[in-house]
Amino acid sequence: MSRYLIQTTEIYRADTEIEAQEIIGAAKAAAEYTLTKYSSEKKEVKAKGEVVDEYYKISLTKAFTDIKEPEVQVDVIYEI
Repeated sequence: MSRYLIQTTEIYRADTEIEAQEIIGAAKAAAEYTLTKYSSEKKEVKAKGEVVDEYYKISLTKAFTDIKEPEVQVDVIYEI
């Protein structure tokens, strides 16, 4: 039985909008996958009604192969 990784969704955090756009730009330029969907959203952390921190949440959906006719087997390695 073969197993194929079809797509993944990765979520990143960036401190600034510029960093968020750089992450999205790098994902668009990558040749290893097709970026099928992406979004960037500003988030605020509040304490007692006051904004104490803000950041950007970036979501990237990466497609590696077609689910109907998979052509590529992908191995993903996560390092911490």
